[in-house]
Amino acid sequence: MSTTAELLKGAAELFPDEVVTSAHVRHFELPAGAGRFALITLDNGFDHTKPTTFGPQSLANLNTAIDQVEAEAANGEIVGVGITGKPFIFAVGADLKGVELLKKHDEALAIGKGGHDVFKRLSALAVPTFAYYNGAAMGGGVEVGLHCTYRTVSKALPAFSLPEVFLGLVPGWGGCAILPNLIGAEKAVSVIIENSLNQNRQLKGKQVFELGIADALFEGADFLEQSLLWTASVLKGDVSVDRPEIDRGEAWDQAVAKGRLVADSKVHGAAPAAYRALDIIEAAKDGDLQKGFDAEDQALADLIMGGELRSGIYAFNLVQKRGKRPAGAPDKSLARPVTKVGVVGAGLMASQLALLFLRRLEVPVVLTDIDQERVDKGVGYVHGEIEKLLGKGRINQDKANRLKGLVSGVLDKAEGFADADFIIEAVFEEMSVKQKVFAEVEAVAPAHAILATNTSSLSVSEMASKLQHPERVVGFHFFNPVAILPLLEIVRGEKTDDASLATAFGVAKKLKKTAVLTKDAPAFVVNRILTRFMGEIQNIIDEGTPVAVAEKAVEPLGLPMSPLVLLELVGPAIGLHVSETLNRSFPERFTVSPNLKAVVEAGKRGFYVYNAENGFKPELDPEVAALLKQGDVVLTEEQARDRVLDAVAQEIGLMLEEGVVAEAQDIDLCLITGAGWPFHLGGITPYLDREGVSERVNGKRFLAQGVASVPA
Repeated sequence: MSTTAELLKGAAELFPDEVVTSAHVRHFELPAGAGRFALITLDNGFDHTKPTTFGPQSLANLNTAIDQVEAEAANGEIVGVGITGKPFIFAVGADLKGVELLKKHDEALAIGKGGHDVFKRLSALAVPTFAYYNGAAMGGGVEVGLHCTYRTVSKALPAFSLPEVFLGLVPGWGGCAILPNLIGAEKAVSVIIENSLNQNRQLKGKQVFELGIADALFEGADFLEQSLLWTASVLKGDVSVDRPEIDRGEAWDQAVAKGRLVADSKVHGAAPAAYRALDIIEAAKDGDLQKGFDAEDQALADLIMGGELRSGIYAFNLVQKRGKRPAGAPDKSLARPVTKVGVVGAGLMASQLALLFLRRLEVPVVLTDIDQERVDKGVGYVHGEIEKLLGKGRINQDKANRLKGLVSGVLDKAEGFADADFIIEAVFEEMSVKQKVFAEVEAVAPAHAILATNTSSLSVSEMASKLQHPERVVGFHFFNPVAILPLLEIVRGEKTDDASLATAFGVAKKLKKTAVLTKDAPAFVVNRILTRFMGEIQNIIDEGTPVAVAEKAVEPLGLPMSPLVLLELVGPAIGLHVSETLNRSFPERFTVSPNLKAVVEAGKRGFYVYNAENGFKPELDPEVAALLKQGDVVLTEEQARDRVLDAVAQEIGLMLEEGVVAEAQDIDLCLITGAGWPFHLGGITPYLDREGVSERVNGKRFLAQGVASVPA
């Protein structure tokens, strides 16, 4: 059997570029004569912008620190051991860059075992141990604290989570086994499964305390000082920590069953991580932690060698890194300042945009529309949303007053836009209407002003073609709901110049959006792929496959919602309009469904009805069923899925050939941030590669082996 030190040494050799975390030990006397105490501080030597992680060398450093305090505890030299982090960061878990390099199951097993072997030693010391969650704690950072006897948490802690299931892993260094035994299965399932699958929802310090994960909660300003005072009181017996008894009966089984329902609703059995985590939680019911740790090791190794985790890490890196440094964006020094924003239109989309610009840029925003009633309604919407933020305590009264003072509405574009630097239109999706609006705006706007369009599918170049200065027109396509979906497709028209484009990217960054540069091609990225995807499903239904079979066919993708529920959200009329636009550009691949046309003409909001009797599950609307005219070609779920995936792979291949975006990575980034496609798919191209669809359709993979997959 290898020792922990040997395991970690072997793993460290595989990962020479690790950002190494030190584990500094210092000693001092606790207050009130409670005795000599050892404090371990985790620190990678960088500021809070580079959070502390655990790679193999970092775990070895912690192991060495524990060697020291273990000897001191055994000799009676110390009364307790604490562990904390550098300013603002406790620790954010395993170093995922190291995980990407692993090629063999036994290497992956060593990582799981190495973490357990080190962390377990904290609970085996001869003196009590204390974790002081002073800042952000995630994954292995949370778990190292779970192995301690007691925990305190800062009220200022901004983010605390076990995000592993979100990425395609399980909390594998004690989380699945210890947490349910500490706070009960129901709360543990909520933290490990529900929060992870809800876009990696984070807990704040107060919630960590209320859940019972931490035993005490202190202000951020003097957090460590207060934690040490509390520690002294615990060690002297002045404070006793009472934890509730854990219900190991039916409540435990119900919690696991509920977790499975949550996992089914989110990933539909398409990604294994949530189910593996639930199996471990289920087995932890008898309180045998070692059995749980062994199960975590196995699950971790299996998942590290699986495609979902590699896709999850790939997706995480896209959002965290590529999303912050957009491919093809001009030098940011070319960007011009934006001190006033104009919005053409005052409908719902325009009002949402006005609110976003107002909140993020905090500059004057002026809306215009064709009559005073619409203008007033738009400004009223923005005021109402500011009031809601005030009511929730998200902003104070001063800020609310200031924001309200910055937004205005006028009928006269000359009055509103004469000194605007950035003007965006959100009017009806019709080329002639957009061209007319831009001609009016160009006549009154300053020469340097950017003219942006929120079009979802029309040509930006054609829109700018009749202007004197087409070089300042840029596509600025947001996704609905604007406040929630991060993607912003920035479209370069044929004449768009670098300064206008750089300004657009600068604004996008201030809006905290994930900007992706796209060529001026029909429907850009997300709508083109989704329309091809939805169009193929519609074709399959039109040809004769029952609606339920066509819908169920794509369930294994684990998408956030089924295609026809998505159509309802988008609106059948908009779906039809985009399919007609794409049909004009690519008639051989994009069809216009006669059934969809019939649904729109009948004024239906979608294909489904929802009744209280069946728990509001979608049921085919009898009126829609009566409208459907189908052929007699009935496909199986598998045949339908192959048709849909082949169509999507073909379309992405063509888009990359056309240079719509720089690389396949940008397609995936768009689908994750603009359409909510799951991390475990890596967007879509890693999944198409993994399932062999890319090679079947295009004769080659989208991504090299080892990118979003296990290295060869």
